[in-house]
Order: sequence, then structure tokens, then C-alpha cells
Amino acid sequence: MSVRTLTINGHAVAMATGTTLLAAAREVGVPIPTLCHLEGLSPVAACRLCLVEIEGSGKLQPACLTPVAEGMVVHTDTPRLQDYRRTVIEMLFTEGNHVCAICVANGHCELQDRAVEVGMDHSRLPYRHPDRPVDLSHPLFGLDHNRCILCTRCVRVCDEVEGAHVWDVGWRGEHCRIIAGLNEPWGAVDACTDCGKCVQVCPTGALYDKADTTGEKHADPGRLGALVRARARGQQTR
Repeated sequence: MSVRTLTINGHAVAMATGTTLLAAAREVGVPIPTLCHLEGLSPVAACRLCLVEIEGSGKLQPACLTPVAEGMVVHTDTPRLQDYRRTVIEMLFTEGNHVCAICVANGHCELQDRAVEVGMDHSRLPYRHPDRPVDLSHPLFGLDHNRCILCTRCVRVCDEVEGAHVWDVGWRGEHCRIIAGLNEPWGAVDACTDCGKCVQVCPTGALYDKADTTGEKHADPGRLGALVRARARGQQTR
């Protein structure tokens, strides 16, 4: 097995060829924030929170997609990156309608957690207050577009693990949103197996169980672990 030696935040490390910077950093205890990344699903660098600085490169690079290279010098927590990550979080809050006090994921929300981590106690950007729908057509689950951050976890878990291909991304720019089927009501999509995997992997309260009320949405670590193991084996789970 070939190995690449590099430096992360001043610490020399050795990692197997093909290891991503995100995996390398986490292996040596260096935290890098993410929202779209989930072990077992393909990386897409959608949230841009994991961007890092690499000496010799004029561009910030996504740690979840960038492989380690020999002699690479990486910085994960510079003032530039701290300001960038806070701005990203502020944009996610201001471009949606995240009313945390009445959200099913309040207190169990990855977006809230990242906001605390980057020190966001207020937004420096104006709130847009977009007019977004709520889809309650499914008998078990709900979809609130106001809380969606377009991480595409639901799209990938439905495609790569469940194999149902219910979810996709429609439209562009400020009109971009998650769609079920061919932009149909979720409950009308016959391909949906009612497995709830999309609800389990959603980092916010955008996808939720209708039985949950404020602050009651909890991730199921056991089920998420099963998804990861199934993905690694190339199998489907129900």
C-alpha cells in the first residue's frame, strides 16, 4: 500500500494514497465541519463548509473530495476559513425560513450545531423570507422546503442505498429545490418504499416523521450505521 506524507495544521501525517483530506484530518483528530457529507454516501461538496487552504493553491479546496498528495501542506482553521464558514452558515439561515423554536429538529439539528461551532449568534445578511411549500402528501412523513439546505443526502441515500431513486434536484438558482419523482407530491410517487432513510439522514427538520413534534426528531445511530455498512457491502436494506 502506497503512502503519502503531508502536513495538516503543522502536524506531519502519513496516509494511504486515495485518502481524502477530510478523512485524513478526522483520523488525526482535526475537526472539519460538514453538512452534506455522510460516511457511506458519495461525496458531493455541496455545502462548501469543508473547504481548506492548501499552500501553493490559490483556491480553497473541498476536503471531502480532495485526495492527499505527497508534500501537501494543509490549513483547516485559518481566519479566512473561519469567516468563510460563518458566511456560509448565515446564508443557509437567511436564504430559508428556519424558525428553530417550532422545528421538529430543534436541539437535534446539524445546522444549529454548525452555527454554534462557527460562532454565529446573529446574521450579518438580510433575511429573504422566500415563499416555499410544505408537502404533507405522504402518509408517514413530511417535507418542509423552508428547512431544506440542499445537502442532497436524501437524494443520495435513496439512490445509492435504497435504490428507489425517489428524490432529485429540480430548478436552478434561488428556485432550486428537492423534488420527488417528476416533481410530484411525495405521496403520489409509487417508487417510494416508505423506508424512511431520507428522513434519517436529513441534517435539519426538512424531512421528518409526522408523529414528531417540536424538538422530537432524533437521528437513529444504529440505523445510520446500518446504512453505512450496507453501502460498503453494496447491498440494499429495508
